[in-house]
Amino acid sequence: MKKLLSVIFALLMLVPLFCSCEGAKPSEAAAGFKPALDTNTSCTITVAGSYDNFEALENEFDRFNEYYPNVRLSYVKLDDYNNTLATVLQGNDKPNIFFSFASMIGNEKYDQVFALAEDLSDASLKLDLGCIRQGLINHDAQDRVLMVPVFSRIYGMLVNKDLFEKEGLKIPTTPAELLSVCEAFKAKGYKSPMMGYSAKSSSCLMYTVAYPLFAATLAGNNKALELANNLDPAAGQYMRPALKAVKDLVDNGCVDLEECDKIEDNYTKVILRFFEGDVPMMICAGDTVSGTKKRESQSEAFTKSPFSYTFNPIPMTDEGRYFIDSPSVEFSVNKECDNLEMTNEFMRFLISKDELNNMASVKRLVTPTSDLSFDSVYAPFGKIPAARTISPEVLGIKDPLTVQIRLASFYVGKGQMTVDEAIAKYGSLE
Repeated sequence: MKKLLSVIFALLMLVPLFCSCEGAKPSEAAAGFKPALDTNTSCTITVAGSYDNFEALENEFDRFNEYYPNVRLSYVKLDDYNNTLATVLQGNDKPNIFFSFASMIGNEKYDQVFALAEDLSDASLKLDLGCIRQGLINHDAQDRVLMVPVFSRIYGMLVNKDLFEKEGLKIPTTPAELLSVCEAFKAKGYKSPMMGYSAKSSSCLMYTVAYPLFAATLAGNNKALELANNLDPAAGQYMRPALKAVKDLVDNGCVDLEECDKIEDNYTKVILRFFEGDVPMMICAGDTVSGTKKRESQSEAFTKSPFSYTFNPIPMTDEGRYFIDSPSVEFSVNKECDNLEMTNEFMRFLISKDELNNMASVKRLVTPTSDLSFDSVYAPFGKIPAARTISPEVLGIKDPLTVQIRLASFYVGKGQMTVDEAIAKYGSLE
């Protein structure tokens, strides 16, 4: 009887252990975050941005509350974000954290905004900036980090893997293979092997094709980059490879612009058109791909006949494909906000591989961490070698430059300008 009681007592002692493992909270089981402040602290933290809603961030609020249950976190959208941000940051209800973008850098309009931004590279904050792809982190002239990426932007094409397998074709990795694959698909009855949004210049498929190649042409050529950033007409010649690539796709029948013009936007309509299942390759940016998971169930065609797909770089050179890696949304901390200490504690929690990946996975956004393989859709980009990865912000590409290649590629793709005409108008395209 004594032995039996001993065994029962030992088993009872193990029950709490098993229960605690099975019921472990997600964030506690992940990175091992350890609170540095009093967990009973009661305060409010607000994040201001330009999104209509931010479900992925609100999920992180819930995870942070597992450690600090009395901290009230909220997200607010600011109307006319770019024009009101500076004023709001100094108002009575100033946000603790706010969206910042690479396009703001060097623009005097945002000098007041960055004057209020905390240096997130300060070692005392203990942010794990090392978990982020280093090409995404911007350092200012004083080597400060005033914004830290929480999502990134990449350019490529959604690929219907099942169609390639069905037709016995391989996903192309060179321009010659791309043209050959398009020709093969057309011979099999596919009207437009490649598609994308083309109704207007903004977010057009032409830009998605041309920009990576233009950025690659400027990389390593400081003189060319300086001319391009200064909108010097002499820089137009450096657009030639990119514009020729766009023209080749159209001229060779890879892209049927009449069909593409029927797509009404570069987000929902692009995704739903791809989910029809008859488009081998859909040209778009990662921002569009982020909406695929949610819209799988919204597509009647995809629901009836689901297929496997990935997001791949577009092959534009014989040497290989490029990975153009840019920050999409970045967070900055208002150093004059209330509850700054707890704000920095939330940032320390959020800026980690596990939490950034978790936030990206909620809406299938592109993580800024070095681990792109956690979502199989983006995995092909993780295989691109570092030598062919270009970070435009580190390179020094400025926003006015991107406007010129966007317009030039659109006009050339639409047949409204020749390559030579677009080159000659560099710096004055509008």
